[in-house]
Amino acid sequence: RFDIRISGAQCDRVEKFFTSTESAVLFPEFVRRAVQQGIDASMLSDLTAVETHTDSSQYLGCTITETDAYGTVAQGAAMTSSTILEATTALTLNKYGRLVKASYEAVRRQRLDVFAVLLKSVGMQLGQALITTLTTTVGSTTAKAGSALAYSDLATLYGKFSTYDMNLLLVSPKNAAAILAMSEMEDVVPVEQGQVRLPFGTILCKVPQMSDTVILGVDKNFALEMVTGSNLILETDRLIENQLEAISVSLQCGFRVLTKNAVHKMTV
Repeated sequence: RFDIRISGAQCDRVEKFFTSTESAVLFPEFVRRAVQQGIDASMLSDLTAVETHTDSSQYLGCTITETDAYGTVAQGAAMTSSTILEATTALTLNKYGRLVKASYEAVRRQRLDVFAVLLKSVGMQLGQALITTLTTTVGSTTAKAGSALAYSDLATLYGKFSTYDMNLLLVSPKNAAAILAMSEMEDVVPVEQGQVRLPFGTILCKVPQMSDTVILGVDKNFALEMVTGSNLILETDRLIENQLEAISVSLQCGFRVLTKNAVHKMTV
């Protein structure tokens, strides 16, 4: 309608949004979408089995308890059972946010595609902060055997998944480098987005803000539920005295374990 080109060779500058009051109201939505694309690029959706939205800052999910083994049932005998109940403890959602300040000159004169990449970067790092919180709060803990991380430690963690499959291994950049330097990794096959696959099939995922003291194994199909209390909230303001545009983005989010045997972590 307003002939605003947000990409391509003829991409407009940010000031095109402000040529009229009608087009100016579209600018916050452009910012929100760019930040959301960055969050979506942080592998959150690949890590969680299901995403749930709630209107409250707390969420009460359900849990499954399995005390008996699966197997055959004799004729006339009672069947073993799995019990699904409402959780006794509510999950409190955390707020994640970032304030982005930009000068009038940078905002008005910059190309929209360049400005969008910078906003996506903010969204991606916001998503990585969510993943970092996740890696410190879920999973039963196993200690490594020696003083330094070894391939045998990865195999031990893999062996903890007796029922499920460890199809993702989340590690910090330092631990990712240590794993890639192992002799057992010489013949690994790269997969998409710079990830590599371990010899036993698990995809190695580098999480930039993750602690060096822990690695996390996950069955992405069964382990985690991501609970959001709001969609991405965006507010804009002008700081006249500094000639700055201020853009705040925030969301409420939390994670809970759906099946406890589908996620394990190891201290390093």
